Amino acid sequence: MSGTPDDDLIPFAPDPQQPAEQGDPAADGGESASVQEGRSGAGGPPATAEPGSGPELGRSGASGSPATAEPDSGPEPGRTGPDRPQATAEPGSEATSGSPAPDSAPETGDAAASESHQDRQGAKESSEDGDGRAGSVRRAGLFVAGMTAAAVVFGAGGYALLKPLLTPDDFEGSGTGMVIVRIAPGSNAGDVGSALADAGVVASARSFVNATEERAVANKLRPGHYRLRKGMAAGAALDMLLAPSSRLVKRVTLPDGMWLSEALARISKQSGLPLEALQAVDPALVGLPRYAHGLEGFLYPATYEVEPDDKAVDLLASMVERFGAAARKLHLEERSKELHLTPLEAVTVASMVQAEAGQDDDYPKIARVIYNRLQHGMPLQIDSTVLYAQGKRHLKVSERDTRIASPYNTYTRKGLPPGPISNPGEKALTAALHPAQGDWRWFVTTDPAHRITKFTNKESEFVRYREELNRNLGTK
Repeated sequence: MSGTPDDDLIPFAPDPQQPAEQGDPAADGGESASVQEGRSGAGGPPATAEPGSGPELGRSGASGSPATAEPDSGPEPGRTGPDRPQATAEPGSEATSGSPAPDSAPETGDAAASESHQDRQGAKESSEDGDGRAGSVRRAGLFVAGMTAAAVVFGAGGYALLKPLLTPDDFEGSGTGMVIVRIAPGSNAGDVGSALADAGVVASARSFVNATEERAVANKLRPGHYRLRKGMAAGAALDMLLAPSSRLVKRVTLPDGMWLSEALARISKQSGLPLEALQAVDPALVGLPRYAHGLEGFLYPATYEVEPDDKAVDLLASMVERFGAAARKLHLEERSKELHLTPLEAVTVASMVQAEAGQDDDYPKIARVIYNRLQHGMPLQIDSTVLYAQGKRHLKVSERDTRIASPYNTYTRKGLPPGPISNPGEKALTAALHPAQGDWRWFVTTDPAHRITKFTNKESEFVRYREELNRNLGTK
């Protein structure tokens, strides 16, 4: 806030009828400092100063006529006889009296101007209730008025700036038509609001952000494609984004233990992606573990969401990525080494456990049977490996089936098959890495309908269990 300069002050004007203060001449002809200007010439009438003019000394000519001060003229030394009367100041002028002695040096213009300023200052200070106070009141009024106007201008401008935040534009109602909006992963409420505003769903991003903040649901927004309407109120758009039915997404669910060929067919059917596109995906592009020889065993059983613009390679890559997460959780590579297996062999064991197990308690026991038979140099004789080699899905394994030529035929070949025979889930992977303790070397699922499996370390018991299975299946 700046002050008012002295030049803007209204000087106090003395009463025109009041004579100016007179100074007494000094013994050497000098005069008082406050009355040096405005002397008349010898025998002439007093000089008259123009109102508002700068101080100037009056000088009479030879005829005795008065000299008139020109406006804004510089001061000159006054010259009068010692017996001449003093000059009277007009309103707005300074009164001076006396003249210097003949042997005194005349006063300069600067000195006279200084004395004149002192007279004016004294006149202002001597008046407490006159025009000086009125001037102060007037200046104060102008200041207050200026501040009020500034506040009004600032208030209007500030409101214009804050209005989009305080009362952002918003539509009314539930909108019309249909528009699909994609919410990118990692989007916050502001990003979502901008996407909706760009698509014409809401009137402004801020109105949507306000709606999410009022309901504290910003953390519930999910990426994906959504079917919305144009011209929606922000609250209505938020409701639709939170409704699962508004999201354009397909879900693919892979159950535990599916073969690769079965998994791809199911993925195609549920996602709408062409089977040929899924079969043509290069395994090198989906992020397989370094120990994997192909996709079999590494499409992790789970439920996946498929967006409208997802490609076949993207979906398969997400399944392989999910396997990697499970493997890290189970410390698959470290635990495989402790079991004297490669990571691929551990996954292969898990795939056989997955194909053979019935109830949850059976998983680690079947893994133990496999390890015990490997340890004793016995062929595994796992029925599911023979069926996998032939692409068959049934429970009846004939003598002929057990004689097929295939690296997956564990009846004719000792050791593990060359790779997984299914896509195992977490229970099977855990069982392969943490087998049960026991000396069992045989197991038979005697009652497949009720998922009953029996374990034994005696071949005679195994024969009886096998006969029980045949009776339940209606075969000899």
